[in-house]
Amino acid sequence: MKKLWNQFSYAIILIVLSCSVALMISLHIESDDQNQYIKVTVSEGDSLWKISNQFSGQHSLSKDEFVSWVKKHNEIEDDQIFPGEEIVIPVSKKVSSLAEFASAAGE
Repeated sequence: MKKLWNQFSYAIILIVLSCSVALMISLHIESDDQNQYIKVTVSEGDSLWKISNQFSGQHSLSKDEFVSWVKKHNEIEDDQIFPGEEIVIPVSKKVSSLAEFASAAGE
């Protein structure tokens, strides 16, 4: 056994390190995939703050963070949004899948 270790120690260490790094990367990718994004069509009278309130249970951001995220990712320079405009908002994967089931049941 000692003879095998002496001959292949570098290969064994390399394989173990490679597997460890691959596992850490896969866990990191899964944790980043917890957020999902949906498109919302802006209605008459909507504002970013109102949309933040409507979807407050579906994301983990504060209202300020939510508004900043939406403005950044939808390239909105001021606080104005217009009816008919589609914007992308962040929601968690679990909650959005439940919302899809609920909307499908109402059809």
